[in-house]
Amino acid sequence: MNQSTIPTEELKKTINVRYAEEANKSCCLSCGGALDKANIQVGECFVDLGSGKGMDVLKASRVVGSSGKVYGIDFTNEMIQVAESNRKKLKLENAKFIESSIDSIPLESATADVVISNCTINHAKDKTAVYKEIYRILKSGGRFIVSDVLADTKLPDEVTGNPEAWAGCYGGAIPKEEYFNSIRDAGFTEIEILEESKPYEKGGVIVISLTIRSFK
Repeated sequence: MNQSTIPTEELKKTINVRYAEEANKSCCLSCGGALDKANIQVGECFVDLGSGKGMDVLKASRVVGSSGKVYGIDFTNEMIQVAESNRKKLKLENAKFIESSIDSIPLESATADVVISNCTINHAKDKTAVYKEIYRILKSGGRFIVSDVLADTKLPDEVTGNPEAWAGCYGGAIPKEEYFNSIRDAGFTEIEILEESKPYEKGGVIVISLTIRSFK
């Protein structure tokens, strides 16, 4: 668990402000190829944590077809509104967007065949709690594919204590071993690295981007 002392509500408010502003911009907010690596199949149930404007959900909707179901989970109301507007324009009836935090997902246990997330879990103070939710909603044999930002080494207190840094996708980044321990603590055993960037500078600190996969 990240040891930031930022009050949770203050952190959520700062992140929400950032993504509410991003909702009507055209920039890409991803840090890896989680969707491309998901190998989605017809008839599957697909969940995207931090679905933003819903583009990955809507792409997945067409792949799973009428026998499948796709959900987008995001805690920024403005993002949900844009995503739902996009869904209506495309008349995709098997897609649903839900306003929620990703550490308490309002879906029944053993619902999903595949869960993806792209550049979102770094925002969570308790990453184990998020991965426990992923484990809970996955069916037996289901998989997650997550792209996220990790710290190259432990970040200084002035960064982990800065809510703007968390909203900027690096203040909540933790080193790889700590991140993987959060996943293992949630119940996953094998973690496969599908993509790994070279270290790069973000907000004055060095981070990496990873895309990982595991099965329940």
